[in-house]
Amino acid sequence: MQKIDARAFGLACGVLWGSGMLIMGLIDAASTWGDEWGRVAASVYLGYTPTILGSIILGIWGFVTAGIWGLILAKLYNKFTK
Repeated sequence: MQKIDARAFGLACGVLWGSGMLIMGLIDAASTWGDEWGRVAASVYLGYTPTILGSIILGIWGFVTAGIWGLILAKLYNKFTK
């Protein structure tokens, strides 16, 4: 089996999740759609508010957390495929 480049996989996860969180935050800031989701996000990610700045903070949090989890996942995968 091929190994996964853990850093690249972590970066890809971070970019994907972080950009998704940024977009969802901007949608929450611009409309009433997603209000409930915004409350959940605010309880999980410190500093998130339904504003443009809050959406950027949410995107950064999403990038960091998903990047770390993606890195861990790839390292575990590589370890288990040995």
